[in-house]
Amino acid sequence: MAKVFVIDVARCSGCYNCQLACKDEHVGNDWTPYAKPQPEIGQFWCKVEENVCGTLPKVKIHYIPKLCNHCTKAACLEACPHEAIYRREQDGLILIDPEKCQGCKSCQEACPYGVIYFNEELKISQKCTGCAHLLDNGRSRPRCADVCPTQALKFGEEEELKDLIEGAEVLKAETGLGPKVYYRNIPGKFIAGTVYDPVEKDVIEGARCLLSCGPKTWDIVTDDFGDFWFKDLPVGTFDLTISAPGYEPKTFKGLKTSQCINLGDIPMDKKQ
Repeated sequence: MAKVFVIDVARCSGCYNCQLACKDEHVGNDWTPYAKPQPEIGQFWCKVEENVCGTLPKVKIHYIPKLCNHCTKAACLEACPHEAIYRREQDGLILIDPEKCQGCKSCQEACPYGVIYFNEELKISQKCTGCAHLLDNGRSRPRCADVCPTQALKFGEEEELKDLIEGAEVLKAETGLGPKVYYRNIPGKFIAGTVYDPVEKDVIEGARCLLSCGPKTWDIVTDDFGDFWFKDLPVGTFDLTISAPGYEPKTFKGLKTSQCINLGDIPMDKKQ
């Protein structure tokens, strides 16, 4: 049965316990035939990536732990000319045999996730092993999942975790590699701002904010602080119209959500 990782981004607090536990387990420890010791610096087989979206004061932060995806169609395995990379039959984990690896770096070039590292001292490629050595000795999960205080990172049989996998997404799905690391609740982009009256020097509550992208629309009103947030937006090009009784409408065209957008303080002119 295939093992999978399921990571709930909404639960991840950015404590870095998973990253630290991975270093603790592999730095200075030789787990041949699965892995030679990980270097003290330069490699993170489990790496917590901090994502900061927007600008002050409209900022959102989330964390995404990244590791080998142990893909169903592993590009690294196909690319290795020395047959040093293989899939374990009992759990589907993709491993690099440190005794067979010739350090050609073909696997690094093939991996679209950037999670394979090169050990300059040993001249071999290295990556997450799913702590295969621990699983072989009766442990039910790798160190990263074991130390997560919020249970954001789970590891187990794909069938047993199917309810969590439903609705989850994978990174770089367009590659078609079939990653076995699933992510839940990755935030979408946002468009936000604060609406105010520059003459009265006061925020405008209840201003209607109508956002559109093609045929789809989002409709909200500003809160008690004059703020509006359109959250979990897809990447695209948006038009925004802000209107309030007694004020001229304000329109923003072509807002591109390749990044989160803070429109800042938006002054509204009173109708003449």
